[in-house]
Amino acid sequence: QVQLVESGGGLVQAGGSLRLSCAASGRTFSTYAMGWFRQAPGKEREFVAAISWSGGTTDYTDSVKGRFTISRDNAKNTVYLQMNSLKPEDTAVYYCAAGRYASLVRGSADFGSWGQGTQVTVSS
Repeated sequence: QVQLVESGGGLVQAGGSLRLSCAASGRTFSTYAMGWFRQAPGKEREFVAAISWSGGTTDYTDSVKGRFTISRDNAKNTVYLQMNSLKPEDTAVYYCAAGRYASLVRGSADFGSWGQGTQVTVSS
């Protein structure tokens, strides 16, 4: 089992930036992929980004490509989501998730552990 704690959310104006962090403990961090999901009010949780165990491969949903960057530091057991050029439609609770596998996945069922979430609010 993996324990995940997110941080870095907050209120930002459109066009601004935020960096989310997710600290992991428990299972050996470098053996599994990591991902970020988000859930806006009244909407289903959606995939945002994922990164393989080594950090060598990444995947993004189309709406954030070119604006968000996922990265990981296996020495610090931490995964990051750098969010630039934020838009009001990026407003959501963002969740960090630990994959069941080392390789990239994007389905919710392929992630076995979840953080509590951190709120990101983008004002227009």
